[in-house]
Amino acid sequence: MNQKRYAIFTSTVAAVGLCSLLALSGCQSLNGYQQIEKVESADTWAGKINPVAGEVNIACIGTYHCEITQIDQTLVIAPDSHKPVNAAMLTQIAGTNAINNTKLNKGKQSQTQPAPLLADMTPLLNQKSVKVVPLSASGMKGLTNYYARVKPAKREVHINFYPENNVDYVERFALIHEFTQPGIYHLRAYRQKSPQATGSLLDTASPEPLCIDLLQNSSLVRRFCKQLDAKHQGEFVETRVTNKVPAKLAGNSSTKS
Repeated sequence: MNQKRYAIFTSTVAAVGLCSLLALSGCQSLNGYQQIEKVESADTWAGKINPVAGEVNIACIGTYHCEITQIDQTLVIAPDSHKPVNAAMLTQIAGTNAINNTKLNKGKQSQTQPAPLLADMTPLLNQKSVKVVPLSASGMKGLTNYYARVKPAKREVHINFYPENNVDYVERFALIHEFTQPGIYHLRAYRQKSPQATGSLLDTASPEPLCIDLLQNSSLVRRFCKQLDAKHQGEFVETRVTNKVPAKLAGNSSTKS
């Protein structure tokens, strides 16, 4: 067997006009990571990842929208509706828009205090259990980002990334990883910065390759980059990670993708 490990990667439309928004060491994030549109019709979201002891939490970031479509043999988020395939899989969020009214001054309009949103974080039943939790408003109006909860194990995870504000342009990525340590895992999409051009005009005109980083509790553990050579064009090939220092995320676990 070839010693190199590959991740599945296909695209339905050619990538065009991707701006970099998040400056990282040696990479740039894709469109839509920090310029999130105000979403008024999205489902209620939890706002941040609240890990349950002994569980693995998986989220995706870096594009206008992204969603975990499958974990092992379990379908998670439906690509057509962008919602959980099974309603029973969705972690319920409790809370109201306001918990009380406090009069600032007599005769003036009352000011409402926002209520904290509480998620039903009942521990998972078994190794096959998958739960999804509303995380944040998406960069696409009307959609919601979710993260997944599973038990520690070797998992196959499929993710759809949407680099543009366009549901018809989707980049599909999948990997197999030993999610054996509980904690928070992010799969982050970005464009890798090219070193200062020293090659031919054709080389310098080539697009910067798309990469996916796997972060475990903010530390980089694996990296996959799309190959531009003829032999592996269109594939994500795992590249060597030389420095596994903590990677700086834009914001925290509540940051929108």
